[in-house]
Amino acid sequence: QVQLVESGGGLVQAGGSLRLSCAASGRTFSSYAIGWFRQAPGQEQNSIAAISWDGGKIYYADSVKGRFTISRDNSQNTVYLQMNSLRPEDTAVYYCAAVSTKNLRVLSTTYEHWGQGIQVTVSP
Repeated sequence: QVQLVESGGGLVQAGGSLRLSCAASGRTFSSYAIGWFRQAPGQEQNSIAAISWDGGKIYYADSVKGRFTISRDNSQNTVYLQMNSLRPEDTAVYYCAAVSTKNLRVLSTTYEHWGQGIQVTVSP
């Protein structure tokens, strides 16, 4: 069982940056692929980034490519999402999720464990 806790969200002006962290419990964190998802009010949840267990495979949605960077530190049981050049349309609740696999996973339905979510608000 893996428990995930997101941190680092908040309010930022357009063009600014935030770094989200996803801290995981459990000794087998390094065997999990991690994904970041977001959901804006009235919209469906979308996958925005994912990273394989060793960081060797990475996925970005087109909407964040070139602005967001996902990384992981297995020694710290933490995955990061560095978000630069933030836009008002990035405003959403951001979730991290984990699945035990050696492969990369993008679809939310393939993930087994979820954090509680954290609010990111980007003002114009």
